[in-house]
Amino acid sequence: MTHTTKILLQTTIPSTADDWSIARFGQLAAFLRAQRDRDDRPAFEVIARDRDPLGHPDSVLSNLDRSDFDELWLFAVDAGDGLTQDDCKAITRFRQRGGGLMVTRDHMDLGSSVCSLAGVGDAHHFHTRNIDRDAVLERDDPYSINISWPNFHSGANGDYQTIKVALPAHPVLRNPSSPTSLIRFLPAHPHEGAVSAPSGHHARVIASGASKVTARPFNIAVAFEAHEGSGGGDRAKQLSSFRGLQLGSASRRTEFRG
Repeated sequence: MTHTTKILLQTTIPSTADDWSIARFGQLAAFLRAQRDRDDRPAFEVIARDRDPLGHPDSVLSNLDRSDFDELWLFAVDAGDGLTQDDCKAITRFRQRGGGLMVTRDHMDLGSSVCSLAGVGDAHHFHTRNIDRDAVLERDDPYSINISWPNFHSGANGDYQTIKVALPAHPVLRNPSSPTSLIRFLPAHPHEGAVSAPSGHHARVIASGASKVTARPFNIAVAFEAHEGSGGGDRAKQLSSFRGLQLGSASRRTEFRG
């Protein structure tokens, strides 16, 4: 019998009207729940939730390493206070025991609480935390003047952007229905965030794009891989923008499609 992958889709803010609460990712949850495995059984069990009220450890995240979840898809939509130390420690232990981790954030300082995640937090650069000193520290999107760096204009919302897949291609970027057998396009966004592969970790950039305004290249996704002695842990994907997230499935493996 095949194993049904149990996925936690979670935001880093409490349920809030007219904000990036988990309800805005309802189509993603529905899509994953609709996938079937080779035996025509549900491929994924999906739990979708917002975090508990701020100021205290989240009841699920702070115990994630003791849960039966296989993967955490974390949508960091907070202003810097969305994860407590207990949350971060449990997420780190979850990853070390072999749990899959996908972390995505947005421009400027949105989702900056992920900087507190051991290892993977180093992959995310913000306006006031973990600043990328090698980057051009100026606004790339000239149309949203209220949003400062880091941001990269990959196109208008509702449009798509052409991406560059780093070789050797990571499995999550494979698409058998594509002429190249790889994902070629992702949804566009006027102000993508900034990610990089931090030194000292088994991490690499797996996909990149280019600004449609300045032609500056920017990273879209970074992968942390399991390495010898890790016990199967360290698997994680870091994304520059949750608006640019488009995910699908193949058998029991979650992968990008496009």
